[in-house]
Amino acid sequence: MIKSRIKKYLDVCFLEGIEKGFWSDAAKESYAVEDPKFEGQGDFSTNAAMVIAGKEKKLTGKKVNPRQIAQQLVELLSRENELFEKIDIAGPGFINFFINDAVWQSVIPVVCDVNENYGRAADSNGKRVLVEFVSANPTGPLSVGHGRQAVLGDCIARLLEAGGYEVEREYYYNDAGRQMRVLGESTRARYLELLGLPHAFPEDGYQGEYIRDIAQGLIDSAGDSLKDEEDFIPFKEAAEKAIFEDIDQTLKRFDITFDNYYNEHSLYENGLVDDVVANLREKGLVYDQEGAVWFKTTEFGHDKDRVIIKSTGEPTYRLPDIAYHREKFRRGYDWMVNVFGADHIATVPDVLAGVRALGYDDSKITVVLHQFVTLMRDGQQVKMSTRKANFVTVDELLDEVGVDAARFFFLMRKADSQLEFDLNLATEESKENPVYYVQYGHARLASIGRNATEKGVAKGELDPSLLSLLVEPEEKAILKAMAAYPDLVLDAAEALAPHKIVYHLRELAGLFHSYYNVHRVIKDEKVPDMDMELSRARLWLCEGLRIVLHNGLTLLGMSAPEEM
Repeated sequence: MIKSRIKKYLDVCFLEGIEKGFWSDAAKESYAVEDPKFEGQGDFSTNAAMVIAGKEKKLTGKKVNPRQIAQQLVELLSRENELFEKIDIAGPGFINFFINDAVWQSVIPVVCDVNENYGRAADSNGKRVLVEFVSANPTGPLSVGHGRQAVLGDCIARLLEAGGYEVEREYYYNDAGRQMRVLGESTRARYLELLGLPHAFPEDGYQGEYIRDIAQGLIDSAGDSLKDEEDFIPFKEAAEKAIFEDIDQTLKRFDITFDNYYNEHSLYENGLVDDVVANLREKGLVYDQEGAVWFKTTEFGHDKDRVIIKSTGEPTYRLPDIAYHREKFRRGYDWMVNVFGADHIATVPDVLAGVRALGYDDSKITVVLHQFVTLMRDGQQVKMSTRKANFVTVDELLDEVGVDAARFFFLMRKADSQLEFDLNLATEESKENPVYYVQYGHARLASIGRNATEKGVAKGELDPSLLSLLVEPEEKAILKAMAAYPDLVLDAAEALAPHKIVYHLRELAGLFHSYYNVHRVIKDEKVPDMDMELSRARLWLCEGLRIVLHNGLTLLGMSAPEEM
């Protein structure tokens, strides 16, 4: 919020400098306002002077002194007396901003006024975004890896909505093809086995206990009427229905819903896959060799061409994915976000090349690749499920640690970082458990308000003049972190990085717990010398911080408990 104000004011001064002939517009939109790296360098700093100097030298060929430009900028900036306590120049030309205490204190009325909307864009920016995630075919329950992707995709969508985007969530799947045939044959084999009849289980069949459950469900509903059925289709359909219901229930536990479900098979039924091949062939970008159809990805900077239709006539994953993404463009989205597992890393460049070859702007597609999850218990890796499948299912994880802990832990690392999920830590009720630490911070803040009321110390109407009493270093640190929240949400949305919100919530909780251990908030008989006005100011500080923690937890799809 305050960082944005500084950037806007800096932009105004930059334009004024152009009018005065100090510099050209070459550096427009090239500089930034950032948090300083070291203490004593102000509350914010900008590299504007050095960027301007570099651009001017490139433009004119003459050496430009960045400190001279910094001095010109400071003279223009110094008229904003309400915002800045002082502005100084450091090093080769960094400009450091020191913010007035009153500016930090003014954050509280803003937070308390907009309340649950603090950190959310006031208006839509009119841009439509499609977020595709999970996209697991109905061949089994969701694994822990799918769980990380589900939470990551959902939180990215929530962030984008908070940033003012119009968001749709989409689940892409395929209920046809070889793996679905194997699913049907596996279910038929278990069905016959349960009936005590001869059966041949597919060599690469699905072994999970869930297949036996589906087969038992068929016996319960249809008896042995399918014992002579040689076609796998009825078994596949029963398995698909049961598995999708299971996936849906798992996602509902996470409070995750989708706006659209898109079936890959429809791309074939509607001739869209064949049309893509025809279009690429017209452009001279596919050729036939050794019975296969090849896409000339070398035309787009790749090291070798890629097969899109095998010699058996079966398409590779790349081809329907190219067709699917062309349909996304045809549906009119401004930005398409895909959340995939790291195993997609090899096919992503080929799909983007296919989109580009068809004449679309592939820069409108952003792919977030997440690394895998390793579950740990007592320092040892948890390797497989006890019942559902040969992997740990999301439901088993949720049964053990709960929804809030699962969401928080899945988001604690950047998507492209390997995640070790410590089951012991996730269930521990201590400050060592980060989700407990943050949620306890919210509960503790809520209890302060209740305790104040019980002791007859009401914070009353918010009087901004009282906030000038919040001068302790710990109070200023909290105010700065609260003020940073809206800019952080927008930054996290643009970067598709919900872990930034997790980091900030941990920082806020840590600041609060440290503050509370040093300073009393409520005036009572234990602190007779404490001023009632100071108590009221601190109560408003706590209320503002509670709102920010609440909004951050809600943004991550988590609860903000009032008591723990």
